Amino acid sequence: MPENISVKVEDKLFQNRYKVDEGNPHVCIAPHTVPSETLLTLVNVCPAGCYQKADDGTVEVIPDGCMECGTCRVLTAGSGDLDWNYPRGGYGIQFKFG
Repeated sequence: MPENISVKVEDKLFQNRYKVDEGNPHVCIAPHTVPSETLLTLVNVCPAGCYQKADDGTVEVIPDGCMECGTCRVLTAGSGDLDWNYPRGGYGIQFKFG
């Protein structure tokens, strides 16, 4: 790619579509009052920005727009902080280019 051309991740992600499964989130965070270091890390590492720190200090997930990349699954493996499943058939990310 020529040096003078830059591609923003947001521009590429805009090409994809996401079908929300109302009432059936495929990612849930375990109840907590003080987030673990792992949950706090998710706020910064999720490429889709699905995790955020709430006003009360807990970590919330909004799985709408999740790219199902597995970053959160790898990071939280064995911790019990996260319940992650693939979305039901027909829901979730729909990649434009495959």
